Amino acid sequence: MSLRTNIQIRPEEFSDYSAIYDVTKRAFAPMPFAGGNEQDLIEILRKAHALSLSLVAEENGKIVGHVALSPATHESGQGGWFGLGPISVEPALQRKGVGKMLIAKATTWMKTQKARGCILVGNTNYYSRHGFVCAVENAPEKEPAQYFMVLPLANTIPAGRFSFHPAFYA
Repeated sequence: MSLRTNIQIRPEEFSDYSAIYDVTKRAFAPMPFAGGNEQDLIEILRKAHALSLSLVAEENGKIVGHVALSPATHESGQGGWFGLGPISVEPALQRKGVGKMLIAKATTWMKTQKARGCILVGNTNYYSRHGFVCAVENAPEKEPAQYFMVLPLANTIPAGRFSFHPAFYA
């Protein structure tokens, strides 16, 4: 993996929406675990005012990646949790550090918000490199438990199930 040095990570702007849609669609198209609606989910989260953070990776003026954070809940009522995703990187730039940069910026932002942590469903080999741990027992009922992961920022994962924002199931 060669880390890209000319990538800028910044908050999304209205003018980025179309490029975010396109890069997300391309990034998820070849993925066997993809639902096919990841690009639509970002717009659904936007319309629901549920994008807590939306960052783009830009290289030479072109959007080459995106990450979204939205509020997540825990059945205990404990707040301070976010759902990571979708996260996408232009297929030709995957495995070159762009996703790592997006996750790092999102994690830094969560820490400034005093978040307890972050949840996601994804490739366990990839996300474990970023501090996420498998948490089958905490998986939302509608998600594949074997791919459910948690990034605890407060050093503990509470017993019980998490839930993504309701927009994930719209």
